[in-house]
Amino acid sequence: MTAITTDQVAVPASRENAEGLTLDAKRERYGVLSLCSPSMLLILLILFVPVGWLMWLSFFDVQNNWTLENYARMFGSKSYIKTFRTTFEISFVVTGICILMGYPLAYLLSQLGKRAAGICMIFVLLPFWTSLLVRTYAWLVLLQRRGVINGWLLDMGIIDEPLRLVHNFTGTVIGMVQILLPFLVLPLYAAMKSIDRDFLKAAANLGASPINAFWRVFFPLSLPGLFAGVVLVFVLCLGFYVTPALLGGGKIHMWAMRIETSINLYANWGAASALGVVLLIVTLGILYGLNKLFRLDKVFGNN
Repeated sequence: MTAITTDQVAVPASRENAEGLTLDAKRERYGVLSLCSPSMLLILLILFVPVGWLMWLSFFDVQNNWTLENYARMFGSKSYIKTFRTTFEISFVVTGICILMGYPLAYLLSQLGKRAAGICMIFVLLPFWTSLLVRTYAWLVLLQRRGVINGWLLDMGIIDEPLRLVHNFTGTVIGMVQILLPFLVLPLYAAMKSIDRDFLKAAANLGASPINAFWRVFFPLSLPGLFAGVVLVFVLCLGFYVTPALLGGGKIHMWAMRIETSINLYANWGAASALGVVLLIVTLGILYGLNKLFRLDKVFGNN
């Protein structure tokens, strides 16, 4: 009679346990998928369906004839190219200024006590309590030739004639920075507050100076919040309409303004759809390039 060893009994049992764990994992994935399916369906309806509809309309002209003219016009018309370049120039400048202003502000808020940080955060959130249109007109009052800022500078003798602060590139950037700055500060502040201060103490115990500890410990840990704010600000800049239209004074034409003109003035939904599709593709391409260049997946902790 052949004796059954312990190893021979353990092998089928371990195999059975592994198969059971795999089956439980599949059931869990299917359960999570079933729970997420309503949200995924909603995202499909409100995001992908409109984008697909825009792509379909972009291949038709005013007479509903199939054409590629809407896309060919963008590469052959200097006005389209200038508008496209202006849109991204303003977006990069506004995003850069928001980084220079927002990072020190978020760092200051993260170092304050809970009560003081809460009070200061009210001033960061205060612009959200006012309409975007009202804030833009307020900047128009402040920056115009006979506005408050030029009046103060003239009265103090700092300038001899009013500065051109509005109806140009400068005025558009100033207004957009003030509106979009909180969108960078909020995610950055949240990331900074989550950083364990014991890391900085450990760096100091190992002989690092405060500046060295900041750049080698604190700053890398704050990068997820910084990149989240940068992406949010940059994408919002690309689709801005109200502020450039008012503070630009008709001299600054961004992509969103060109889309509005194509619809309201020329009633050309095909051209407007093509503009939206190109802007979406270029934006996704830039984000993909940034991900490849800076490896944002590693910055956000995904290996």
